Amino acid sequence: MRSAVRVQLSFMMFLEFFIWGAWFVTLGTFVLKNLQNTTDSQVGVAFLTQSIGAVIAPFIVGIIADRFVSAQIILGIIHLIGAALLWTCSGMTSFDSFYPVLLVYMILYMPTLALVNSISFRQMTDPSKEFSFIRVFGTVGWILAGLLIGWLQWEKTNSLDLTFKMAAGASLLLGLFSFTLPKTPPAKKGTEISVKEILGLDAIRMLKNRSYLLFFLASIAICIPLAFYYNFTNPFLNEIGMNAAAGKQSMGQMSEFLFMLVMPLFFARLGVKKMLALGMLAWVVRYTLFSFGDIDANYWMLIVGIILHGICYDFFFVTGQIYTDKIAGEEFKSSAQGFVTLATYGVGMLIGFVISGPIVEAYKTGAGHDWHTIWLIPAGIAAVVLVLFMLFFRDTNKDTVVKH
Repeated sequence: MRSAVRVQLSFMMFLEFFIWGAWFVTLGTFVLKNLQNTTDSQVGVAFLTQSIGAVIAPFIVGIIADRFVSAQIILGIIHLIGAALLWTCSGMTSFDSFYPVLLVYMILYMPTLALVNSISFRQMTDPSKEFSFIRVFGTVGWILAGLLIGWLQWEKTNSLDLTFKMAAGASLLLGLFSFTLPKTPPAKKGTEISVKEILGLDAIRMLKNRSYLLFFLASIAICIPLAFYYNFTNPFLNEIGMNAAAGKQSMGQMSEFLFMLVMPLFFARLGVKKMLALGMLAWVVRYTLFSFGDIDANYWMLIVGIILHGICYDFFFVTGQIYTDKIAGEEFKSSAQGFVTLATYGVGMLIGFVISGPIVEAYKTGAGHDWHTIWLIPAGIAAVVLVLFMLFFRDTNKDTVVKH
């Protein structure tokens, strides 16, 4: 790959995830503080837009980008529209007007996660060696967004409307920049449209593999407590008085980056089952630390809970992607990844977003919330998933590749 193209793709990834990190981390706090008369349940509804976008995304990518319009053109158009929608969100004062705009935005944004990958892969001769260097700039973008919010003290001064304006500016820049990216014409132009292929449902036969079926169900179940983290970590940290909470949360992405580098060493030594189990155990430990942590003597618990994000995400989700690739075989590699993404970020997190809001609402107190009890609930869910997984999951050599 030419150096100029590598720089282009790296900057594209940086902006793509800077945009998301600029407002998503503090969304819960924005809903509760900047919008009038909102509830914890509405925080869950706001985050639910991600799952709706994840379910719809394969249709946009699979139908339009794969068959009709070049990926870089669609990416540019979406981000230009997105800039206007994000700027509109910044001025909203009621949830009823805010939610439809956010929903439209997430339906448009979620497909761009696949588009930036597609644009990158099409320029590479060996994605297994080249992609990680490009993708890491996305993590850098997310981290920088969080650090900026913390440094500018927008949470403390109740100025989170500026997060949407910052994201809108970055979206405008990426929208214009996208038209300069390498041409990525439709890969399946003129081919028949198959809904099963677009949703990855061709890979459903992988569930005949008992071990993979258990992993698949565990993936959906573990995304339920994951939704608690996305929804309420930032409101929780701000409510208990942590300074620059969004900036502190960026340590989770720093941890993710570091654990990504050492994953091959762990994978070679531990194997699939132990890697997945460690990822789930990290969720149990993280939420338990949040439950007992505070801003004083147990401050370290909050920080360790945030840093555990690297193990929580990399050891379970990245290992799961590798395991899915192994089980799928050559025929269903692409559709299998789409299938598991639809199940986790679509179905699993959708359930989590729906139930987390009412649960947090139920433990509201006069002074705030009973966070000790709240965090023990996702910890308990993750613990049950972990125990069942350890009891029933088997990863044997004779049961690796699904028979088509």
